[in-house]
Amino acid sequence: MGIFDIFKKEKKNSNHATDNGVLGPTFLEENVEHISNPKELHSHEWRRKLKSKTGQTFFEIKYYGQLHSDYKNLIEGTDFAPAKIIAIDINDKSEYLLFDGCNHGYNAMFCDKYSDEQINNRIADKTYKDEEGNSKFELIISTYNGIDYKDEFREDVDSNGQIELINEKKVDFENVKRNGFDTLQIWTIDKNGNKIEIVSEELA
Repeated sequence: MGIFDIFKKEKKNSNHATDNGVLGPTFLEENVEHISNPKELHSHEWRRKLKSKTGQTFFEIKYYGQLHSDYKNLIEGTDFAPAKIIAIDINDKSEYLLFDGCNHGYNAMFCDKYSDEQINNRIADKTYKDEEGNSKFELIISTYNGIDYKDEFREDVDSNGQIELINEKKVDFENVKRNGFDTLQIWTIDKNGNKIEIVSEELA
């Protein structure tokens, strides 16, 4: 468990797979697979395992940010800007965006405005390694979607089904509901099956 005790938010979902009807981030949609017999899956949680277009499930992790001063396993943003995390297929080196703190999550969409410098000057050039020196992992991703977007923003959606974000860009409201999650967790699993949480972000 990470620094946020989010597993106490709601009762557990009793499904035997992660197909609980919750839609996840649009940018991961075609690059994930279900998990059988998930533990402690919540009714408002989307959880999947990352899988590349070539079927690869082991990745290297590159990131902009820093490791938490107390929880050395966790990636977080810097004083300059939020974290940006990318998974890289170990075979063909294709990249998969896992999280961009300037664009993903409720706060980034509706509360926190970032400058062009903050958005563009974040190079994900650090390689994540665990305490054993491992740098290749399977990845489990969870987003939590506890915000009632329909109730909160029903008056703000235009006739084209779009809504204006804090950066003044208009985007499809259905995509906002999927990418505007309130919490994000990412775990790594090494070749020996050891599981470590590397991201624990409250985003609302």
